[in-house]
Amino acid sequence: MAARLFAVLRSIVVSIIFVSIWTWFVPRWIVGRNAFDETRPFGWIVIALGVVIAFGCALEFAWRGIGTPAPFDPPRRLVITGLYRWVRNPMYVGLGVLLLGEAITFPRLTITMLVMIAALWLATTIFIITFEEPTLRSKFGDDYAAYCRNVRRWIPRMTPFRNG
Repeated sequence: MAARLFAVLRSIVVSIIFVSIWTWFVPRWIVGRNAFDETRPFGWIVIALGVVIAFGCALEFAWRGIGTPAPFDPPRRLVITGLYRWVRNPMYVGLGVLLLGEAITFPRLTITMLVMIAALWLATTIFIITFEEPTLRSKFGDDYAAYCRNVRRWIPRMTPFRNG
């Protein structure tokens, strides 16, 4: 139990740092101090949805996998529960939804965030294909291969994947 709780704590810290970089520091660096001055209320709903998805997946990594989303502290067990039963990369999807919510909420950031979403999707896809998936295949073997055959990288399944 202590290992799980420590993993949850590490996951929360890593997630807050990672999300802050992409949602606060990078937009302010690109657009400037006034990036967040004006708001459109509807976007907060989209932001909240992205937060729930991304942080829920990070907590799933911690609780089930005893690790974090960070490549230097990955889960020790294969996580194919929660939203991972529908799509292989729901945490990245959640971050994308969060960034989209930011684009909707803050008019001064709209173009910046949309460009960033496209660039991050491309970079993330390359990272997943060249590093993450081969690493997971070598670490989790046939279990991960079966998971990949049944659950798509970006497009959710209509029914949850049930292993076994």
